[in-house]
Amino acid sequence: MSTYSHPESLVETSWLAEHLDDPGIRIIESNEDILLYGMGHLKNAAHVDWKADLNDPRVRDFINSQQFAALASRLGITPETTVVFYGDKGNWWAAYALWIFRLFGHERVKILNGGRDKWIGEGRPLTREITDYKPSTYPAPRDRQDSLIRAFKRDALHQSAKDGILIDVRSPQEFRGEVMHMPEYPQEGVLRGGHIPGAKNVPWKRAVREDGTFKPVEELRKIYLEEVGLAPEKEVLVYCRIGERSSHTWFVLSYLLGFKDVRNYDGSWTEWGNAVRTPIETGD
Repeated sequence: MSTYSHPESLVETSWLAEHLDDPGIRIIESNEDILLYGMGHLKNAAHVDWKADLNDPRVRDFINSQQFAALASRLGITPETTVVFYGDKGNWWAAYALWIFRLFGHERVKILNGGRDKWIGEGRPLTREITDYKPSTYPAPRDRQDSLIRAFKRDALHQSAKDGILIDVRSPQEFRGEVMHMPEYPQEGVLRGGHIPGAKNVPWKRAVREDGTFKPVEELRKIYLEEVGLAPEKEVLVYCRIGERSSHTWFVLSYLLGFKDVRNYDGSWTEWGNAVRTPIETGD
């Protein structure tokens, strides 16, 4: 059995259970359901609200460098802190938060394999106690690494026009244009259903087992390299609905399979499906 390209980017529940009090680690819970944290969370875990903490309230964009530094300082994080992310929904939002931390250049990041559900499923303890973190000094990053791991509509247009690699990680029904949104998310509907021309459909969930843990590297290689035909040295753009599921696939390709040039198009289908003069395809 070979290992992931960056096995250090994953931690198991057993490992984290032994490091809950490690001063060099900050555990962050980030969920779609923001009420879950208050119902019980891992000891010493901080809560990061993907919308209120990471997104600008007036512009469809992320917080700026100064705001990120203020968030990290409030949570007692320094550039040397190892941040371990976990959450609900198979770690969608944990991967999204990790990706945004990487946008600001924070390098020491990990994901709890299986996330919140696996921890609870194993009967491990939760607490409602809120930890007070001693504020740290976190220098404001010079800029986000938008050009390295983030894609915009213009990049997706260019990738589509040149027959580049675009991976749509939504469900097959969304990809084919049969539904305009997932059943639970009517507020994120669009004017048109379908996918970006030339995109390949590889639903995010294919990368995980039933318990939410990542599949072995051999199975991941079979999916992405053999079945889909991706190459680790090629430029890849991933997208979904608003960028959270595609953050999960970005993590798989970048950290588990070692792809060198993967960018997440966080505007995704809610931007593309509503934009004027953007082409779409429907069906398979």
